[in-house]
Amino acid sequence: MRLGVQAARLKAGTRCRALYNAETISERHRHRYEVNNNYRKAMEEKGMVFAGETIEDHLVEMIELPDHPWFIASQFHPEFTSTPRDGHPLFNGFIKAAREHHLANQAAAA
Repeated sequence: MRLGVQAARLKAGTRCRALYNAETISERHRHRYEVNNNYRKAMEEKGMVFAGETIEDHLVEMIELPDHPWFIASQFHPEFTSTPRDGHPLFNGFIKAAREHHLANQAAAA
């Protein structure tokens, strides 16, 4: 089981890296599950991007689908460090993407 703060490296050119505006991050974990690295190549071939991984043992921390308006998943718990006045980068990014999607749909309907 992975507990507590874990460091991760974010892949250059990903949405995750842009949201955090940092090469490395530290986030709080509490989970027992990991992505099976035996399937990484197959998932990458289908378009999944492994946007973040642990620095030492290359475990998957974050994934994203670049052709999707918003598909980001994380192994950590961003809700543990988010507040109403200081939202977590993933929540802020999600709200921004949802707003942009809504505005684009409104413009297309007009």
